[in-house]
Amino acid sequence: MEISGSTAFYAGLSTIQTGQNRVDQAAGQIANTVIDRSEKSQSSENQVDRLRSVDRSQQSDVASSVIEMSQGKFQVELGAKVAKASDEMLGTLIDTYA
Repeated sequence: MEISGSTAFYAGLSTIQTGQNRVDQAAGQIANTVIDRSEKSQSSENQVDRLRSVDRSQQSDVASSVIEMSQGKFQVELGAKVAKASDEMLGTLIDTYA
């Protein structure tokens, strides 16, 4: 009998990696939006325009990026739980201390 790596364990690790990538991308999008806003707000005319009208597209972009970060966080947490459960289960199925 050949024992290979636990499929559930690797699925958990893959989920962690995917969640981390999701968080990284969302954080980058938020950072780019903040940089764009600060570059545009250098002149006083732009500041007045910004105070008078709210750019809803940028706000929705930031909001969706925050949601993506939150989803990525949950994905990482769930992947860690899957990997931990798989690791604990392996010790109960095979007596490694015999």
